[in-house]
Formats: sequence, structure tokens, C-alpha cells
Amino acid sequence: MLIPHRAPDVEETMLPPDYQRILAAVRQAAGPGMARQVGEMLGVDISVRAKLEPLRAKLVRLVDRGWLRKLPDARFTTRL
Repeated sequence: MLIPHRAPDVEETMLPPDYQRILAAVRQAAGPGMARQVGEMLGVDISVRAKLEPLRAKLVRLVDRGWLRKLPDARFTTRL
């Protein structure tokens, strides 16, 4: 699955639907959130590590592509 890098000519709608839902959840959060908090918002069973780790990997992928920002305390937030 190709996750495009964030650029002026790349729309959020070009992301796969699950990544769009992750971005929407991070935006709706009251502030920067941990992967667990994002998982709760998305309805992921956060008590099962095997279900939380794929979400964390997607969050990191969005950080790597410039869609999100990861703070030093491992919380995720939107780009400025």
C-alpha cells in the first residue's frame, strides 16, 4: 500500500481510507495523543497488543510521510 508523502499538490483524500480515519481521529483529539488514545477513538481493542501495534505502525508511517508529527514523549499530533 502506497502512502504518499505530504506535499502541496497531494490531497488527504489520496490516502487509503483507514489512514484518513486515523488523521481524523488525531484531529478530533483534545491535544496530542498516544497510540492508545487514537485506538480508543477508532474502536480498536487496545487491551490486545497485537491489535494496537499495527495502528502504531500506521501512525509512524504518517509521521514519516509528513502527515503527522510525533512529539518526544511519543504522542502524536497534526502538523502545523
